[in-house]
Amino acid sequence: MKYQIMLGIFFTLLNNRKATATELAKKFSCSVRSIYRYVDEMTVAGVPIDLMQGARGGIRISDSYKLPKGLMTREEYDKTLDALLAFRGQLPDSALDSAIAKLTSALKDEKFDLSLSGSILVDSGGWGGAGKFSEKLALAESAIEEKQYLEINYVDRGGEQSRRKIKPLLLVYKQNIWYLYAFCTLRGDFRLFKIGRIRSVLRTGETFEPVAFSRESIPLSFWKNENALDARFEISPEALPLAEEWLGVENILTDRDGRLIAEVTLPDDESLAGKILSMGTGFRVVFPQSLCDRVREEAQKIAAAYA
Repeated sequence: MKYQIMLGIFFTLLNNRKATATELAKKFSCSVRSIYRYVDEMTVAGVPIDLMQGARGGIRISDSYKLPKGLMTREEYDKTLDALLAFRGQLPDSALDSAIAKLTSALKDEKFDLSLSGSILVDSGGWGGAGKFSEKLALAESAIEEKQYLEINYVDRGGEQSRRKIKPLLLVYKQNIWYLYAFCTLRGDFRLFKIGRIRSVLRTGETFEPVAFSRESIPLSFWKNENALDARFEISPEALPLAEEWLGVENILTDRDGRLIAEVTLPDDESLAGKILSMGTGFRVVFPQSLCDRVREEAQKIAAAYA
């Protein structure tokens, strides 16, 4: 019975995007306390459900969340639709009409997660699965076009979650990462949000007036000069392809002794040592010594984790 109710809550939220605990408790003949317990279990299982307080509050599922593509084969869709159409012929029902319309729409909307625009093909999804990521991108794009507020649950690098109400203004693609440039009402300032760090996104239904901003003011460098680090690397032939993709072919030269080297200025942040290690043993830091030490320490931590 428990899982039947959880499944019922899931599809109710998918259909309506929002419901109160009282409404769900009445619908499934259980207590409000049980509803919250089931919602907690669904959240742990990875369903992006948010509990919102206030007059507009309730239990909501992210607007970017959809049933997985390929949930049914084409044959399964056809058989299900045939059965529903036959049953509706005997017993007309508005709920059946709604189910048929949704299944028909779902089949019509089946498509690849690659977006094609002119001569550019972009796969915007991460290794963990492109579907949900693409849904967030599409939702952000439509909100920008419609000048509609979004509420996002954002997770920073430290794992802290915060709920933000934002005015989405521009999608930014930088170094293989998608960002949403927006005015954050919580901070009262413009911010760049990594799409991959947005846990859930909800439409508010509210619109905002056009916001004036300068594209030149967007921090596209993503790091300040005081956080820059001048470094020199020695690169073996087997590591050359990865080094070229990261640093750019124009920054890799051959010295007098025939060695491949790169002298570049990089953002000096906590991810730098890990990035260097990901290049493999054929990519070695020559200087500064402080960076050599950091890479060595990071390597020791990784080795200890697998001891």
